[in-house]
Amino acid sequence: MADDIEIGALACEKARMSETLQQVMGVLAIAMLVAMLARRLRLPYTIGLVLVGGLLAWSGARRLPPLTSELLYYLILPPLLFEASLTLRWKDLKRDLAPVLSLAVLGTVAAMAVVAVALVWLMDWPVASALVFAALISATDPVAIIAMFKDNGVHGRLRLLVESESLLNDAAAAVLFALALAFALAGGRLTGAHMLWELVRIVGGGALIGAGFGFAVILAARGTTEHLVELTLTAIGAFGSFLLAEHFHDSGVLATVTAGLIIGNYRPTEQRGDFLTEKGREFLIDFWDFAAFLANSLVFLLIGARVAASPYEQHSWKVYAGVLAITLAARAVSVYPLAALFSRSRWRISQGEQFVLWWGGLRGALALALVLSLPSRVPLRDEIVLVTFFCVAFSIVVQGLTMPPVLRKLGFLGARHEQQPHPQQ
Repeated sequence: MADDIEIGALACEKARMSETLQQVMGVLAIAMLVAMLARRLRLPYTIGLVLVGGLLAWSGARRLPPLTSELLYYLILPPLLFEASLTLRWKDLKRDLAPVLSLAVLGTVAAMAVVAVALVWLMDWPVASALVFAALISATDPVAIIAMFKDNGVHGRLRLLVESESLLNDAAAAVLFALALAFALAGGRLTGAHMLWELVRIVGGGALIGAGFGFAVILAARGTTEHLVELTLTAIGAFGSFLLAEHFHDSGVLATVTAGLIIGNYRPTEQRGDFLTEKGREFLIDFWDFAAFLANSLVFLLIGARVAASPYEQHSWKVYAGVLAITLAARAVSVYPLAALFSRSRWRISQGEQFVLWWGGLRGALALALVLSLPSRVPLRDEIVLVTFFCVAFSIVVQGLTMPPVLRKLGFLGARHEQQPHPQQ
């Protein structure tokens, strides 16, 4: 009898594994077809994936894996964050560090404040719910815009501003979300001192863990000349830093970003050699580019399916339109006033760059990962989930599709575009 039960359990497990593998292979096959078609149409493949995912969900033609917070947070986010930070050059970032940090930190706080206040005063949301939503929606994820930059060979300052601000405000938003969620779960009874301690702990712990993993990978890689071992060490750094930081309730996002910045910006000198072999460094960039491509392919297809299947009829269209207008206004507040602070300095941000930062500030994987992780006891949890998916869908499809003509009109794409030097040059 016991043997029969064990055989039955193994058969069920084998069937589940087979179904999961079929789903993954089906998703990847669809993603690759969409990517090839999107390139022919000169359309960002991420937008194409969202549209195809929505069509599949509406038609019921194929069962896709569910989009869960665990999938997003522990499988999708680490490679996306690590790849972006790995390729971000410190010497380039240092030239624009003042405006980038202002936009990523002060801008995220400003956007969160505007959204929270507007939701409380204009839409009668509870303070705790407004703070939670404001924190998770303040992070930008312009993956579609960056993909467009890559396809069209756009480099220079605009790409640096968009990419680095997005990467760093992900970390800022994740920290603010942790604080807002703690406030909401405590019923709004946390003291200022406790919130300050939580902020220091989350930020400091995440940065220290990320730095520890970054330097540990560098030291460990010095002991080998095998490029596959070197690559494996970086994978441990990317996922290990994230998981350990989350285990101690610190910022996993900040940990992975810190580890990627340290590993990606380590350069050999006469006194010290490179910690990677020549083959290992080439393989490192190619592998993480591939990992980010797979992660984006999976997540945007599933986003499209989840968006299409969401029960938006539960709320009036005025709710979605109102929240969307608030988030767009908050993004403008986080960009234009801060850019004005640098208008008479060597960090001046042009009007065209400001518009791209505003309209190109798409929402994506981080916002969805955070909203899907919300406990059921958070007030208005279901409404927060629906409006978040609506805002993400609007930003990816509408803002993403309109960005190519906007960039072309502003001279950032096509014949009018030239390599843009830094203002101080």
